[in-house]
Amino acid sequence: MSGMPGSYRKGLGLSVLGGIVANMLFSGVASAHVKWFCAYDMTGSPRDLDQVLCADFEKLVGLSLAGLLLGCFAEWSVLGEPITRALDRATSWVRANIDVLFRGTAAFFLISAWNVGGVILTPELKTDLGFISWIQLAMAACLMWRITMPLTSIGIVGLFIYALTKYGAFHLADYPVFLGVAAYLALTGLGRNFMGVRPLDILRWTAAVTLMWASIEKWAYPEWSFPLLDQKPSMSFGFGSETFMVATGAVEFVLAFALVWTPLVRRAAAAVLIGIFVSAVFEFGKIDAIGHALIVVALLAILADDAKAPVRVRHMAMAPFAYASALAFFLFIYYGAHDAVYGVVASLVGNTAVN
Repeated sequence: MSGMPGSYRKGLGLSVLGGIVANMLFSGVASAHVKWFCAYDMTGSPRDLDQVLCADFEKLVGLSLAGLLLGCFAEWSVLGEPITRALDRATSWVRANIDVLFRGTAAFFLISAWNVGGVILTPELKTDLGFISWIQLAMAACLMWRITMPLTSIGIVGLFIYALTKYGAFHLADYPVFLGVAAYLALTGLGRNFMGVRPLDILRWTAAVTLMWASIEKWAYPEWSFPLLDQKPSMSFGFGSETFMVATGAVEFVLAFALVWTPLVRRAAAAVLIGIFVSAVFEFGKIDAIGHALIVVALLAILADDAKAPVRVRHMAMAPFAYASALAFFLFIYYGAHDAVYGVVASLVGNTAVN
């Protein structure tokens, strides 16, 4: 199996390209971060779980699990090795240059934040402190040299903590990927792992947690996205707004979960997610491009990662239990944390939208 026929490689390449293009065209709009474009109310009551766990939800979860199992089977089967080798060849340039790509993207993100002014880490995290912008510019400059990359990491953590004090832990639960970015930059700058864990794996897990949390929010507060769907009815492809939001949450959750599963499954999920995020830029413009730049380059790193691990039948057998456990865990944590943080506050301050 040292090589595949040219026609097979071409067919595989066209299939992968077609899949990415299809996702860019048909599912990308779901990835826009609604807090950047619409009014939202963190203190309002989320959708009741008995409404979330409806028949459509159960069917979509079942389809998601079927897709996950299909990916596991493909990786375990005789197709797994040739597909992996083809993917390794296709991503060799990205893999060889991921350090430069990551530093360049982080610098682009920080310079954009400096240029816009008044933002901490994302568009809805505002600040009146003018010197924050200059800190962001200095952080971008530190990315020019490997030895100063940890200073950028310290800056990201500092901005994250500042945002915590201003917006609270529940709001910042949307963005653990920034802590993963900070860890990745610091560890790669120092040329170290963290207790045997690669910097990329820390980044991968924080990206997965970020996206799984965001998918729960789509189910808990689908009404936040309704104005966008009203403005752009083509986004829902003829589905009702409620059904569309349940579906987008299900797709995002299973793809995010796949990022922590077996090597080929997580690389395939990263490819699909890249297509989704890139396509959203065409709908939502520069804000979306800047805001998601770091997670897109993180997904590129995951896609290009050629670390190997044996895939066994037990990985397929464990997938339904692990997926269901992750889904139940995030639903429990999201609703439990919201009740703990806003249960009393909501009755005092009412339902004032945050802009």
